[in-house]
This record gives sequence, structure tokens and C-alpha cells, in this order.
Amino acid sequence: MNPLGHSPDRSGTDSTKWSRYAPDVLPMWVADMDVAVAPPIQNALRERLAHPVFGYAAPDPRLLEVIAARMGERYNWAVRPEEVVLLPGVVPGFNMAVRALVPAGGAVVYHSPAYPPIRQVARHWDLRDAPIPVNTDAAALRNALAPGDAFLLCNPHNPTGHAYTSDSLTALAEACLSAGAWIIADEIHCDLLFDGRRHVPIAALAPEIARRTITLMSPGKAFNIAGLKIGFAIIQDADLRARVLGCRLGMVDSVNGLGMAATHAAFTAGGAWLDALIPALQANRDHLLQTVATRLPGVRMAAPEATFLAWLDLRQAGLGPDPTGALLERGRIGLNPGPDFGAPGFARLNFGCPLPTLDEGITRIAACLKG
Repeated sequence: MNPLGHSPDRSGTDSTKWSRYAPDVLPMWVADMDVAVAPPIQNALRERLAHPVFGYAAPDPRLLEVIAARMGERYNWAVRPEEVVLLPGVVPGFNMAVRALVPAGGAVVYHSPAYPPIRQVARHWDLRDAPIPVNTDAAALRNALAPGDAFLLCNPHNPTGHAYTSDSLTALAEACLSAGAWIIADEIHCDLLFDGRRHVPIAALAPEIARRTITLMSPGKAFNIAGLKIGFAIIQDADLRARVLGCRLGMVDSVNGLGMAATHAAFTAGGAWLDALIPALQANRDHLLQTVATRLPGVRMAAPEATFLAWLDLRQAGLGPDPTGALLERGRIGLNPGPDFGAPGFARLNFGCPLPTLDEGITRIAACLKG
């Protein structure tokens, strides 16, 4: 079974990905795979839809138990159900955490290039925006932090696809603890690692790290259900949990009942589907790496260790100061522009699609490079 072997026709649907551009543009931008949702999730949603009531949904205690058990099974991380907080997504979660924890005049530190909502957090709350290069070592991170600041870690990293090791995470965590800073970890791509790697939640490293960490996860990326608006935070320190939850501020309230049903199905019955998806994504990654090297002169790409996103360096591709604009205009392919991530001259490409779609995207880019 290859989940990427076929994609339903998404043209004409309410899909953000497929409705943003004109019909002749191939959309390979937002982190939304062109893949049918796993059958167990489809079945769970059909079952839930058979009941005609869709009022406000209370957090399902069974789902909290499933999430806690999953943390132990996948990461050897002891989490109790009461430490799990359901949310309508990871982005509301890290905004809520920053608002709760960082005082006026404080900073939000993060690795750049960065997922655009991470770049926007500080300005939402009138805080100091403090990007540091993605390859910055722990000592430089410590120098960038002050007491009360937040380090907003994205692991696996979006857009580069870097998966942090235990050693690198330990060094980053120690830098935060020594500076008296908080750790807010966006780990939404944690299920999508390649080449036998295993995700390491930073909070799972040690109790003293967990006490100052808010971990944010969601099935939205791995199981392609982002539109169901479901995520969760794991906050193991009770006082910290209460402090963060006190900043819902009328913006982060109830969760989506269909999202809860889908998450329960994903985490209890979607394992085989996910196990088939990862090698298919890895094969697409390898194919893209090879074709970038052989068919796309001037384009550079490091192998992503996780996610279904490729970070393309187009600075030497001869496409001018706005390479994604040139590719859209001349090649009719839509990519995420590098400036949105703080990196002019780069672009992000989504390779979570059937191979013919990926090849069509490569062909369109190659045609632009030829003239």
C-alpha cells in the first residue's frame, strides 16, 4: 500500500492549496499533502456523522488517555492524561503560551529561516523578535536569551526538515535553563522522520526540562487532517499548565468534535497507513534530490531528515530577485516564497504528492531554468 500512489481530484474543492491559484498553476506550496486520508479516519468520521448532533464538544477523556499512551509507546515519555490539553491547533497553542509566559519587553527567540506563524508571534504580543541562524550553537542561543524569554523550537524544523538529535536538544535545553528562559516546542511534524530516525521530544529528556517546556503536537500533518483543527499541548508542570491555560483570552476555547474523532482513529488504527506513508515520502525526497542535482542547474537542496517539505536555494538559478514569482509567472508552479520564512532567494516545495505530480513540478521548474 502506497498512500501517495493516487490522489483524489482536489480541484474545485474548498482546499486552500488548490484554490489559491488559477487552474493552470500546479500548487506545491502549503504543508498539506495530496493524499487521501487513512481509511480508519474516514470510517470514524462517517460513524460520528451518523449522529445528528454537533454541539460544543467537551474533551474526550479516552482521547487524552490515547495521547498519553502514545507518548510512552513512541518516545518512552511518561505522560499522564491530565497533562494533555486539547487545542484547535499548534499555532494557537504557541501564541497562547507566549502570551502567558513572556513579559513585556521580553523576546521570542527562534531558529531562522522559520515557519511564518513563528516569525509573527512576537509582533502579535508586542514582544522583541529575536531570530538566530538555524545552525546557531547552544552558546549563541544562551547569549540571545534573558530570564523570562521564550525559545520557540520547531522540531522537526520547518522549512529545512532538520530533525534534532538528543545531544543537540540537550544542549539547547541547557542553554534555556541556564538563561531562565521558557521552551515552547512546536513538534507537529514529529511522526515524519526518515532514514530510521526517531523523534525526540525535548521535554522527554529530563524532568527539569519538562518543568519549563510546553510541547505542541497534532495529527494534522502526518495524517493530513489539518482542516479538522485539532492539536494538543503537553504541559507536565501543574502550575505552568494553569498559567498557560489562563491565557485562552476568548480565542482558544473549545475543540472540534470531528477532529477528536479523527485523532482517536489516527492514533489507534492509523499506524499501518502511517508506516506505509513514510517510505513513500522518503522515496519522493530521494527522487527530488536526484532530479534537483541532474535537471535543475543552479538550484541547491539539502536532504530533509523529516517532513514532506523541501527547502530550495534558488539564489544561483538565474531567476532574478523574486524566484518564486518568476516560477509562478513563467512555469505556472506555486511554491512558498523564501521571504515569508525570512530567507530571500529560497523557496519551499511540498513533495507530499503522487510521483507524477512531483515530476510535473520538476519539469515546470526545469523549463524556467532553460530560459
